[in-house]
Amino acid sequence: MTTTIYIVTHKPYRLKVDKEHIYKDLLLGAALGNKGNANSLKDDTGNNISSKNNSFCELTGIYWIWKNSTSDIIGLDHYRRFFVKSENTLNLLSENDINEILAKYDIIMPKKNPNVFSNKTAAQFFGDQHDPLVWTLCRDYIKENFPTYLNDFDWFSREKTGYVFNMFIGRKKVLDEYFEWLFQILNALEKEVDLSIYDDYNKRMYGFVAERLINVWLHHKNLKVKEVPVYITDKPSFKEKIKSKIISLNKKIARI
Repeated sequence: MTTTIYIVTHKPYRLKVDKEHIYKDLLLGAALGNKGNANSLKDDTGNNISSKNNSFCELTGIYWIWKNSTSDIIGLDHYRRFFVKSENTLNLLSENDINEILAKYDIIMPKKNPNVFSNKTAAQFFGDQHDPLVWTLCRDYIKENFPTYLNDFDWFSREKTGYVFNMFIGRKKVLDEYFEWLFQILNALEKEVDLSIYDDYNKRMYGFVAERLINVWLHHKNLKVKEVPVYITDKPSFKEKIKSKIISLNKKIARI
């Protein structure tokens, strides 16, 4: 069983810990001119959608992994978010750790934060932060094309927590089913959604949708999930926090 954990990034980064051979850098948006670390894999090689990185974010990496990776076990970390062995410690999962977990579980996912949706339901939070119409379009497409998933979509819409970050580790043959399902929905949304009406933050719409949809898929498949802590290497600055609050406030005012 071969294992590759892809560290996706859109710029050069430094990681102050050693990592095993299973970790590989994957540069996103390479077709748009993004530059990464030396020896990074690039998402504009092979079968790819690298040119869509501005709106698909880490999904251009996920698509590349789906279409080009030959590893038996695959995973995705971000250049500043990593699956780790214990809370608040940058101690990356080893190949042995992953194998031991997947001997008992179907997939590894980020540990849920009970406050991730600010005590709102997933649907309410998406509507507040993004565009409720996109959530409705997503539901409509699932109802029409994947009707057996509709109850799972409605279940998650009422949940007040969930898996986020578009991070995962699992067997590729299992995750390939998710990727095929996910990109069919996203490709349909792409034909319906006018990104030009959004600010730069919400032009990344498809990444936000995918964060939610993996919860729907996992619930429908009834997979056995092992939740693992995620270590964030750089916290938002005070200026970034204030900017985020201002953006959120402006969105609320615009809806009044």
